[in-house]
Amino acid sequence: MAQDPTPVDAEEVVPAKSSKKIIIIIVAAILLLAGIGGGAWFFMQHKATDTKKEEKTAEKAVAPVFVTLDAFTVNLQPDPEEKFLQMEVSLQVANPEQAELLKSQMPAVRNRLLMLLTSKLASDISTSEGKQKLSDEIVTEVKKPFSKDAKPQEILGVFFTSFVIQ
Repeated sequence: MAQDPTPVDAEEVVPAKSSKKIIIIIVAAILLLAGIGGGAWFFMQHKATDTKKEEKTAEKAVAPVFVTLDAFTVNLQPDPEEKFLQMEVSLQVANPEQAELLKSQMPAVRNRLLMLLTSKLASDISTSEGKQKLSDEIVTEVKKPFSKDAKPQEILGVFFTSFVIQ
């Protein structure tokens, strides 16, 4: 028996190879589009996050509020000789309302600071560490409420603008 070779049509083979190529091209196109879409989404989200951070920074970057006190001149504790302290200071407060509260209570603020300053020795406050400790003590004194039911003041910092011991 002779075998009947059935001729293979070239047209039938080509479409099989052609359909594989088309599938590969379609899959590659889908992956490419997905990658582009994912990249676009990532950069848009990143930009939105940056914008939110900038808005928060802008909100936080309000001008600081300072209350400048009149100069203090006090006698320090004798250490072995009597010394004088002349000091100018500014207090940084949380907001303008705190500044107005301090200004309205200025006699009480000055009294607290005078009592604190007159209890110091010149040797205690002449070093950088001594000045930092004095700054912390000033914050503590000024933060105390002015009345029994009041909230403490919001003092953010103390800045010496002049500091002379004679």
